[in-house]
Amino acid sequence: MAARTSPTERQKRLGAEVRKMRTSAGVMAEVAAGLLGVDRGKISNIESGFRAISPDRLRTLAVNCGCTDESYVDALVEMAQPRRRGWWERYRPVLPQGLLDIAELEACSVRMRVAYSMHMPGLLQTSDHALAVFRVVVPQLPEHEVALRLAHRVERQHVLDGDTAPVYTGIVHEAALRMQFGGRAVARAQLDHLLKKSEQEKITLLVIPFEAGAFPGAGQTVLYAEGQVPQLDTVQIDNSHGPDFLHAEAQLAKYRAHLDWMEDIALSPEDSRDFIHAIARQL
Repeated sequence: MAARTSPTERQKRLGAEVRKMRTSAGVMAEVAAGLLGVDRGKISNIESGFRAISPDRLRTLAVNCGCTDESYVDALVEMAQPRRRGWWERYRPVLPQGLLDIAELEACSVRMRVAYSMHMPGLLQTSDHALAVFRVVVPQLPEHEVALRLAHRVERQHVLDGDTAPVYTGIVHEAALRMQFGGRAVARAQLDHLLKKSEQEKITLLVIPFEAGAFPGAGQTVLYAEGQVPQLDTVQIDNSHGPDFLHAEAQLAKYRAHLDWMEDIALSPEDSRDFIHAIARQL
């Protein structure tokens, strides 16, 4: 199989897990190459995500590395299966890779926890709110780019619908609820939309009011996406330069603690809905 020129975040993650499995067992790359029947250079490419590894070779490596966690190995094998073309692939020639990686991460999650301090959760935004957000980026986007991002955002939101939707917990600060992106009418419609989405069975919406005080973190947008097994959890952080994806054990533990703290000081789901209603009435 030919080498990839631009591996996705999920492909790079699989490679990183292969490397971790090999190095944790003290297996040299040359030995792994011999076990899999490939040359040394291909091991490096597999571990960086530039080459695929077949499910059979992955199981062979797991056995020889003494990895006995069957659930973890099965999850890696699933990642190594020939990739079904996701809807986001249609945007590959026209949108940044990071946006496609976020969509794939969400689609592969079994549970998502998100925290927003100044913006509405992307999966819960109305089209008018999203348009207002896309029109204030630096450098400014031309209208056809805005339209592409909006279409992509709307398709992303379908991940929360249907029987296979992941469990979703959204933590939103009062500051985000009071931001009037697009003006008062758009903001009011956005709050009404939040209330409607919060009634879905798998969606929990929690509000942190100003009076709750301080909480850890830098106030950035955080997505904690749980994988099929805990070892494959991923944190995605929004930045002006694009998304960052984190999966080191210490990083995952840190952001779990951040989100736990924020959930602890947030209002209950029922009180959160009442709080949103109250702000909507003020608009």
